[in-house]
Amino acid sequence: MKILFKILLLGALLWSCSTPESVNSPDGKIQVLFNINDGIPYYSVKRNDELLIDNSKLGFKLKNANDLSNNFEISKIERDCVNETWTQPWGEVKNISNHYNSLVITLREKSDDQRIIKLNFRAYNDGVGFRYEIPEQPNLDSIIIDDELTEFNFIKNFKSWWIPAYGDDVDSEHLFKSNSLNDLKETVHTPLTMEYGDDLFLSIHEAALVNYSAMTLTSQGTKLKCELVPWSTGEKVRTSAPMVTPWRTIQIAESAGDLITSYLILNLNEPSKIENLSWVNPGKYNGIWWGMHLGHQTWNLGPNHGATTENVKELIDFAAENNMKGVLVEGWNQGWEDWNFNFTTPYEDFDIKWLTEYARSKGVSIIGHHETGGNIDNYEAQLTDAFEYYHNLGIHAVKTGYVTKKPNGKEWHQGQYMVNHQNKVLELAAKYQIMLDVHEPVKGTGLRRTYPNMMTQEGARGTEYDAWSEGNPPEHTVILPFTRCLAGPMDYTPGIFDILIEEKPENRVHSTLAKQLSLYVTIYSPLQMVTDLPENYKNHPAFQFIRDVPTDWEKSIVLNGQIGDYVTIVRKDRNSDDWYLGSSTDENSRSFDVDLNFLLPDKKYLAQIYADAEDTNLETNPTSYIIKQDTVTSNNSLPIRLAGGGGQAIRFHLLD
Repeated sequence: MKILFKILLLGALLWSCSTPESVNSPDGKIQVLFNINDGIPYYSVKRNDELLIDNSKLGFKLKNANDLSNNFEISKIERDCVNETWTQPWGEVKNISNHYNSLVITLREKSDDQRIIKLNFRAYNDGVGFRYEIPEQPNLDSIIIDDELTEFNFIKNFKSWWIPAYGDDVDSEHLFKSNSLNDLKETVHTPLTMEYGDDLFLSIHEAALVNYSAMTLTSQGTKLKCELVPWSTGEKVRTSAPMVTPWRTIQIAESAGDLITSYLILNLNEPSKIENLSWVNPGKYNGIWWGMHLGHQTWNLGPNHGATTENVKELIDFAAENNMKGVLVEGWNQGWEDWNFNFTTPYEDFDIKWLTEYARSKGVSIIGHHETGGNIDNYEAQLTDAFEYYHNLGIHAVKTGYVTKKPNGKEWHQGQYMVNHQNKVLELAAKYQIMLDVHEPVKGTGLRRTYPNMMTQEGARGTEYDAWSEGNPPEHTVILPFTRCLAGPMDYTPGIFDILIEEKPENRVHSTLAKQLSLYVTIYSPLQMVTDLPENYKNHPAFQFIRDVPTDWEKSIVLNGQIGDYVTIVRKDRNSDDWYLGSSTDENSRSFDVDLNFLLPDKKYLAQIYADAEDTNLETNPTSYIIKQDTVTSNNSLPIRLAGGGGQAIRFHLLD
């Protein structure tokens, strides 16, 4: 009898501190472990058998209900392996491998309610994704989440790059800061990118953000805690069972460049829900925009109104002559005087019907514009009519904007209210065959896979800051590819040739002209703006690179890069055998050689090189550049010389 009692006691102890269940990545290098300790669920992560994330708590605090955080036991374990390849309709690569092993743990409360929660872990070669699922069940219907308890308990004190989640500026439009996790005192946005030494790089983010609040992070030493962006009333999430959360993602890489070419976040989203994608087309565009930021033109009606029929016709002609597919028109609709916008009534000096037909005859499309000013009630009241209006005109792309600190005067940009609004806009836009370029957005979480009409977003400080503020420092554009751009395409609006903006001596662009060319490769967007005024491009030899560079790629390779210092990326055109290289640096000059082994073997290419000149100087001579040509093969290497704040852009054209 005593022996039996000891066996039963040992079994109870093992169950309360269970042997971890685990799942490995396909290559075996990454391992996720799950265990229950005193009824509390935890996970941990190893890389190469070394602990990376120690026991990290999981669960929820609920309002008006007992928490879903403890008193659990495992009731079911499911495993699976998926190895497939899917094709993007557009993107930085054409084909994406979706290869993972999964572990689904069903937990049941040991209390009378016996509520159930599922934890779904997926281990990829480039990281980990996990999400919660609450099935439909008798004792859990309406759910109000006061706190998600998810932790990321890192063993190492990583160096991190971050922007604050709550600040005085428009959401997400901050310059990045860098410090160790121990010194991270503010609540920060994701993606949060981190490095440790020369061979460990991570990024914490989320995927498939639908009907939930966005995740931000707070630091407790080297432990990061999930903090959901609240409603104005304080709750974090209002939902009901059945429900799933977004995926919590941990991208893990041996180099900074491998983070850029990780497609884990896209893989964790559902396949496209749009069957006919014939109207979804990447491309370059110009527009009524930069002149407004410079103060030449106004959004509202008046003597300097930008969106006039005459001005837009000139832009259409310029676009048609220079390999651009679209013309963005801001300030076309009534309501800019008091920001009480009408989305179906143009100003009297803007003939939208004639212009859309004229653009079509030139092989160009008008890109519409919906600035909301954060008045979501006004926008949603007109949303269906606004999209139908554009659809009937044959306009298939719209830039939306939410310029305000708090939408509707009280909600946060990343809260569940705005998440649900953006998804409503996205789905309705798909119904009316409209592509979206969203400024002041809910952060990207890979929904472009499910709705490929979500083309690009802003979500960070773009070029506009150079026109009317202290501007973006040179390091900004070599931080973005490793941080913000991990969330998805960014409409940074590059291509400024009038670097010094001589009419505004207090403002300028903090790069060289050659670096402006390189940004068309290093900062990915399927819709890339040709931002500067047309007169600054006419008869300019360097403009040829912008005319040539595509926006839809078959392959992308990061040749080198260090976060905040420099990056060199090559991309292969999806519609030809040409490759394009972009290399950018911070305020420091750099020189290195790059191997050309990405080119087809036994083939010759004409390398058309746009580079900083010997006398290029960021402060005094930023527009100096050289153009040269060389015949190269995959066996060659090329020297890259970057002035401080500079860049280099190369087209590799396959010779017959």
